[in-house]
Amino acid sequence: MTPVADFIRHLAAEKRHSPRTCDSYRRDLQRLAAWLAETGHPSQWPQVSSHDLRRYVAELSRAGLNGRSIARHLSAIRRFYRFLLRERLATDNPALDIRAPKSGRRLPKVADVDQLNHLLDTPPDDPLELRDLCMFELMYSSGLRLSELAGLDVDAVDLRGAEVRVLGKGGKERVLPVGRKARLALEGWLPVRAGLVPEQERALFVSQRGDRLSHRSIQARLHRWGLAKGADQRLHPHLLRHSFASHMLESSGDLRAVQELLGHADIATTQVYTHLDFQHLARIYDQSHPRARRRGYDGRQRTEDSAGE
Repeated sequence: MTPVADFIRHLAAEKRHSPRTCDSYRRDLQRLAAWLAETGHPSQWPQVSSHDLRRYVAELSRAGLNGRSIARHLSAIRRFYRFLLRERLATDNPALDIRAPKSGRRLPKVADVDQLNHLLDTPPDDPLELRDLCMFELMYSSGLRLSELAGLDVDAVDLRGAEVRVLGKGGKERVLPVGRKARLALEGWLPVRAGLVPEQERALFVSQRGDRLSHRSIQARLHRWGLAKGADQRLHPHLLRHSFASHMLESSGDLRAVQELLGHADIATTQVYTHLDFQHLARIYDQSHPRARRRGYDGRQRTEDSAGE
């Protein structure tokens, strides 16, 4: 058996890894072996150096792999060499101090303000859609997470004070403002809810049977709403939360306030929305400035050109 085959057998028999995981390790190591052979690098595993592996990482990056995929490759290589060291088939682990390049942070998608207004201003067709509208208005009005919305009890809402009390991550409670449209939706939903629930049920949003709506049900109802009302992108809870944050930042520019509203412990988490805000400003600039309006010249290209200066 080859060292790679021995390693895969070790993963399957001793570590009880699934066939899928073992295949993933095998593919990663076979790709490295093929690259070593094609480029004239050492063919024996103990002879591979850290310098060789750095060149391999650079090759993976040139081939289009993102940082996460490269990190997975390196994890497989490091673990393989730990096995070789255990079996006394190598004297060191050349992948030990090599790190994958960082991936660019994936920006959350947001919905257009006009589209959201259209979707939320469409009248509901039945009592359950009245509930759905109330959920989505509240989520967009106050920037709620899915878990926060699903966990709301009826006594968490103060209609007179236009506030909602939310239990966020880590059990931290925060009080959030409720916008006029969301308050009107709540006033429409609460009488309907009263006719569905048994006296002991505290959930604000309930199913037709009167029990608390699950996360999956809320996701499915939001997706259904988008399809029924003609949304041009898939609606999901995080889209409403991200849209809330981005639209608030575009209007106010107050990053600290948005951090408090979202319940982020670290402002660095909130700063992703400054990138979204810049993208919005860049699009406006490219569409409006007389020296920016050129055929085939969009915001992406302008940003790339600036990055090279």
